[in-house]
Amino acid sequence: MSLEQQSRSNGVIAAHDRWRWVRFAVLLTGVFLSPLDFFIVNIALPAIKEEFGATPSDLQLVVSGYMTTYAVFLITGGRLGDIFGHRVIFLAGLAGFAGASAICGWAPCSSVLVAGRIFQGLGAALMVPQGLASINMIFAPGEKSLALGLYGATLGLAAGSGQILGGFLVSADVFGLGWRIVFLVNLPIAAVVLILGLLLSGASNPRPPRLDIFGVMLSALTLALVVTPLIEGREQGWPLWSLLLLMAAPIAGSLFLRNEDKLLREGGTPLFDPRVMGLPGFSLGLLAALFFYAIGAFFLIFSIYLQNALGESPREAALVFLPFGVGSFLAPLLSPYAGRMLGQRTAPAGIVLETIGILSLALVVWNWRTDQPLDHALRGLSLFAIGFGQGTALPSLLRAIISKVEPAWSGLISGIINTTLQVSSALSIATVGGLFFAIAGREAVADNISFALVVSLLAIACCLVIAALATVALTQPTLVKRRTPTEKKIP
Repeated sequence: MSLEQQSRSNGVIAAHDRWRWVRFAVLLTGVFLSPLDFFIVNIALPAIKEEFGATPSDLQLVVSGYMTTYAVFLITGGRLGDIFGHRVIFLAGLAGFAGASAICGWAPCSSVLVAGRIFQGLGAALMVPQGLASINMIFAPGEKSLALGLYGATLGLAAGSGQILGGFLVSADVFGLGWRIVFLVNLPIAAVVLILGLLLSGASNPRPPRLDIFGVMLSALTLALVVTPLIEGREQGWPLWSLLLLMAAPIAGSLFLRNEDKLLREGGTPLFDPRVMGLPGFSLGLLAALFFYAIGAFFLIFSIYLQNALGESPREAALVFLPFGVGSFLAPLLSPYAGRMLGQRTAPAGIVLETIGILSLALVVWNWRTDQPLDHALRGLSLFAIGFGQGTALPSLLRAIISKVEPAWSGLISGIINTTLQVSSALSIATVGGLFFAIAGREAVADNISFALVVSLLAIACCLVIAALATVALTQPTLVKRRTPTEKKIP
C-alpha cells in the first residue's frame, strides 16, 4: 500500500474502547503543563532575581533554556511515541518533567535552576506530541473535531491562566515557598496523572524498529542551530556567533535529510520520513502554521507596554490578558459547531477574526498615544477577539494537517507541527520583538513604546493574513496532489 493510500485509510485503534476519553484526558495534562510552565515562570522572574542576585543573562536562560530544549527535541519525542508507544513515552516524559520541576523548586542557585529548566524542556518534548498524536490514533473520524477542540481549549487555558496563576501563587507565598511554588505545584499533579497513566493500559509496538540515533543527533543539531540564535541572538544584539549558527543551519539540515533518505532507501526506519512532505497540502499546512504563530511575540511586547508605558503592576498586567484567555479557552470548545456551520472556511474565518482583534488593539493603543482616553472596553473586546479567533482557527488548522497522514505516523507529525509552532514563536520573538525594541529604544518612554507596539501589531497582522491565505489554499478541494521521488511502498 502506498504512502498516500495509507494516509487516507485513517484507521483507528480504539473506537470501541470506552476508556479512550479518559486516556486522552491524561495525555492532555501534559499538553497543559508544558505551556503553563512557560508562561507561569515569567511572573516569578523578579523574585528569582532578588533571591539569587541573578543577572539578566541568567533570567533569560531560565526562559530560553526551557524553550530551546523543548523545540529541539519535539520531533524526536513524537517519533519515539510512534516507535515505543505513546503512553510509554508520555509517562517517561511526565516523570522526567516532574523530577526536573523538583530540581527547579529546590534549586540553591540560578545555575541549578537553569539546568532544571533544560531538563523540564526535555520532559515536555516527550509529553506534548503524544496528546496530538493520540487524536489520530484512538478516535473515530466523527470524534476528532471534539478531541481537537479539547486539545485547543487546553492550550488556550494554559496560555490564559499561566501568568494569572503565577501572580497569585507568588503573591500568596504558599507555605512560605515564594517563587518556588510555581515549580513545585507540578508535583502533585504529575503524581496523580502518573498513577492514572499506569492503571490505563495502552497499545504499544510489540516489535519496535530501531531508533535512528544519528538522525536524532542531526535533527537536534539543526533545530538548535536555528532556535538558539533566534532566542539568544536578539537579547545579545546579534553577535557574530549567532549569525554563524544561523548560516550553519542549512548545512546541518541538508545532512539530516540526506541521512533520512538514505536510511529509507536501505529499508530502515528514519526519524523523519521524507515521503511525508510529498503528501498533498502538507507543506502548505506547515507554511500556514509557521505564519499563524507569529503572535508569539505579542505576549512579550504587550506585557512590556502594559508595565512600562501604562505603569501597571505585574498582577494588573496579567489580569489584562484575561479576555484573551477566556476567548482562547471557549473557542476550541465551540469549534465543532463552527465546523458544521463554516466547514473548511473555519480556520480562515478564525484567523480573520484574530487579525481584526490585532488591528483594533493597535487602534486602541494609537488613540491613547494621541492623548485620547484609554478605551478599556474596546481593549478587552479586542483581546477576546484575538483569543477567540486563535482558538477557532487552531483546531481546524491542526485537523487539516493531521488528516494528511496515517495514524502510524501520528507522533512524527505531531512533533513536526509542534516544532513548526515553536520555531514560528521564536522567529516572531526575534523579528517582531526585534522591531519593537528597535523602535522603542533604550529609553522607557511611554510614547515610543506605544508607537513600537502599534508597528509590531501591524507586522503580526500581516503574518496572519499570509496564514489565512495559505489556509484557504490548503482547504481547496482542487489542491494538486504531489508525490516525492522517494515515495514507495512501506514494508
